[in-house]
Amino acid sequence: MLGAFANAFRTPDLRRKLLFVLLVITIFRLGSQVPTPGVNVANVQSCIADLEEDGLYSLINLFSGGALLQLAVFALGIMPYITASIILQLLVVVIPRLETLKKEGQAGQTKITQYTRYLTLGLAVLQATGIVALARSGQLLQGCQEDLLHDNGTATFLVMVVTMTAGTAVIMWLGELITDRGIGNGMSILIFAQVVATFPSSLWNVQKTNGWWVFGVVMVVGLVLVAAIIFIEQAQRRIPVQYARRMVGRKMFGGSSTYIPLKVNQAGIIPVIFASSLLYLPAMAVQFNPESKNPALLFIADNLVNTGKPLYMAVYFALIIFFVYFYVSITFDPKEVADNMKKYGGFIPGIRAGRPTEDYLSFVLSRITFPGAIYLGMISLVPSIAFVLINADQNFPFGGVSILIMVGVALDTVKQIESQLQQRNYEGFLR
Repeated sequence: MLGAFANAFRTPDLRRKLLFVLLVITIFRLGSQVPTPGVNVANVQSCIADLEEDGLYSLINLFSGGALLQLAVFALGIMPYITASIILQLLVVVIPRLETLKKEGQAGQTKITQYTRYLTLGLAVLQATGIVALARSGQLLQGCQEDLLHDNGTATFLVMVVTMTAGTAVIMWLGELITDRGIGNGMSILIFAQVVATFPSSLWNVQKTNGWWVFGVVMVVGLVLVAAIIFIEQAQRRIPVQYARRMVGRKMFGGSSTYIPLKVNQAGIIPVIFASSLLYLPAMAVQFNPESKNPALLFIADNLVNTGKPLYMAVYFALIIFFVYFYVSITFDPKEVADNMKKYGGFIPGIRAGRPTEDYLSFVLSRITFPGAIYLGMISLVPSIAFVLINADQNFPFGGVSILIMVGVALDTVKQIESQLQQRNYEGFLR
C-alpha cells in the first residue's frame, strides 16, 4: 500500500491528482471547524467538554467528523447525500420510470444523479431545521445549561439553516471535483476523511479512561480486526461463465470465458446504516418525552437506548442480518443476470441457460450472503461490547461503521492507484 503511494508520487500526473485530493480534503476539514453564524462558540465548546456525545446523533456526528455537535458550516457532513443515494437506489426498484433511466446508460445515470442532488438538498433543509431547532431549545446537548446560540430569533434561525444547507451543497461539489480530477470516488474519500478525523480522539479517550495497558490491548485487537476485514472484503465467489462462439456477418465473436464475482459482503455498510437509523427512532421518542411514565417508553429507555444492553445488541444484530438480505435482493437480480447471459450466448458450465441458471445463482447468493451478514453483525457489535468492557464512548474507533469505511475506502483507493500505475508502466513486446 505504501509502495503504491510512493510510486504514485513519482508519476507527475498522479502526483497532481493526489495533491489536488489533499487540497480538497484540507478545505473540507476547515469548513468542518468554521462555526455557523449565530453560534455561541465558547458555550458549545464548554458543553462538549463536559458532556459525552449523545448516542442519538453519534452516526450523523461520525459522518460530519465531529462538526455536528460544534454546529459548524459543514455540520451535516455527507449524511444527507448518503441518505438520498440510498433512497434513490430503493426507488429504482419500485418506480418504473427510474428503472428505465437506469437502463439507459450514462444519460440515465446522469439524470438519477441530478435527482440525488435535489433530494440531498431537501434532506439537508430538513436535518438543518431539526438540528437548529434542538440547539435553540437546548435539547441538542442533553444536560447542557448554556445557551448554544447568541440569539433565538427567527432571522438567526433561518440564516443557520441556509448556511448548513449551503455547506451540504459545497460538500457535494467538492466530492464531484475529486471524482473528476482526483483519484477514486469523491464522496467516499470525503466520508473517509471525516471518519479518520475522529479516530485519534477516540483512541486517546480509551487511553485516558483505562490506561496504557488497555490501550495496547485495544490496538492489538484493532489490528486483528483490520486484517480480518481486509480478508473478508476481498473474499469473493467466482462463478465461471463461458460464452459460445457465434457468427455476426463475416466475423466470429464469443468463445471467451469469464466469471461473475459474488462478494461475501455484497451489501457493503448500507445494512449497518439502515439498522442504526431504525434503532434511533425509539431513542428519539424517549428523548422528546423524557418525563413520560408510559410503560412502553420506559421499556425502550431501559433496553433500546443504551448500546450495552443485551436486548439492544440482539435487535441490532437481527436488523443487520435482515437488511443484508433485503439490500442484496434489490441490488443483485439473479433473473436479470441469467437473462442477460442467455441473450449474449453465455452459460455456466454444467448448468442449463435460463431458469436453472437463475436458480443456481439464487442458491449461491443466499449461501454466500449468510456468512457476510454474520460478519457485518459481529463487526458492528464491537463498539457495544467495548462499551460494556472498557466503558468506551459511542464512537469507539475499531468496529462498526467507522472501521468498515476506513478499510473499504482505503482498499478501493489503493486499487485505483495501482491500476493507473499499471497503465503508465505497461511494457509490451517492443521496448
